[in-house]
Amino acid sequence: MGNTTAADVDQNRHAAPPDSAAGPEERIARFVAHTRAADIPAEVLDVTHQVLRTVCGTAVAGAAQDGIAELRQLVVTQGGRAEARSFVHGDHLTAQSAALLNGSMARALDYCDTMVPGLHLGSSVVPAALAAAELRGGCTGAELLAALAVGLEAGVRFNLTEEQYGGLDPTGVAGLMGATAAAARAAGLDAEHTLHALAFSFNRCSASFQSNVDASLAVRLIQGWTAASAVQSVQFAQAGLTGPRHFISGPFGYARLYARGERSPESFADRIGRHYDLEGIFFKKYPSCGLTQGITESALLALSDDSVNTREIERVDVFLPDFAFKLIGKPFEAGTNPRVNAQFSAQYCAANALERGASSLKHFEPEQVAELGASAMISRIHVHFDPALTGHSASRFEMRTAGGGRWVRTLEIGPGYPGNPLTPEDHAQGFDDCVGYAPWGLQPEQVRDLKRMTSDLAAVQDIRDVVSALISPSAVPLATRGSRAA
Repeated sequence: MGNTTAADVDQNRHAAPPDSAAGPEERIARFVAHTRAADIPAEVLDVTHQVLRTVCGTAVAGAAQDGIAELRQLVVTQGGRAEARSFVHGDHLTAQSAALLNGSMARALDYCDTMVPGLHLGSSVVPAALAAAELRGGCTGAELLAALAVGLEAGVRFNLTEEQYGGLDPTGVAGLMGATAAAARAAGLDAEHTLHALAFSFNRCSASFQSNVDASLAVRLIQGWTAASAVQSVQFAQAGLTGPRHFISGPFGYARLYARGERSPESFADRIGRHYDLEGIFFKKYPSCGLTQGITESALLALSDDSVNTREIERVDVFLPDFAFKLIGKPFEAGTNPRVNAQFSAQYCAANALERGASSLKHFEPEQVAELGASAMISRIHVHFDPALTGHSASRFEMRTAGGGRWVRTLEIGPGYPGNPLTPEDHAQGFDDCVGYAPWGLQPEQVRDLKRMTSDLAAVQDIRDVVSALISPSAVPLATRGSRAA
């Protein structure tokens, strides 16, 4: 990182495409280190831009959520060399601390991009890449665009099935590999050092969906921890430390430990650089768990039916497949973390849509959660496991009204998922909802700059401008005891 310039990196990087004769580790590392933004298909860059814009929006909106102030106080008090900045407040922190705080803010509202079976990439990939780039002294928008794209692609390639994860949170496993790839590229590492950075992160893969089931703040902290661990792995590699070269293909590598031997090591690098799988990433229409998206939409569609009167609703039955039922099917309780409990509750999300006729960020505030939790509507919602439903985001919504009326909708693919994508208007509405909800607002010119830069990142001369546009003029930095400028 240090004094490495973008010109130096470009001069040394673009001569060696991935070698099909090399092992999967080397091929992925070369893909990460050598791929230029100009080499990446336009549709992949479109997804990359949308991930960046989504994370920018969710981070500024999530800056005051539970646990964020405490985490911020902790990392500021710890001090250290000023290497990168936090979003919103502009605290000068170590790169690892900035990635930790920014990633946690980006996930705090659970409104970021995601992927089956629950992988959240952008909220670690973007903070890790930006922190690594600031640590390096900045880079061009084209470099960051390439870093984000290869990081997202790496994360997708390391993604597994529900059965292979066996309850592990994909964000702390495949998400860590993707964030590390993005940070390595943003930091200017060559292919050899990139391989070791990925190998270090392989040794840090972990996290559990029990954090979601128990509605704990660990859900958002895992996101930040993933980003911070990615930056640390890059720093280890840059310092000359080495990890296991065969972290995918070895007898105790990723293919054996996490994919349970059901994927060949070569599959992780198959056609890398020639084929991209980013179409698996999807974006949420509503600010709650991805598995609640179809339920919320079905409830809103029922309300739009002229024959339905909310005052006459007697009972609603929601049917879910096994994994979704385990994650969001238990009876709703506000508990000590009302927002998280509401976001991961099919019962709450259905009742909210029926009672309020919408689903926006304000509807998951603790006061609104408490109000709805005590309503008659939520007691009318019943959630069931249905073995006939097999799609990850599938659901069936059955509503009965006074007088024997019945409204039924079966949805195979939830809104936003591959095969049922959001419209440009949906994306714009989500970003505007985040900006409008932000506890520390941005100036109109900052919002315009963010929309411009997240539409054409390659035109940005210095990506530190992106971070600057995310810092609110109304936010006051905390005292940085023990810190010193870079």
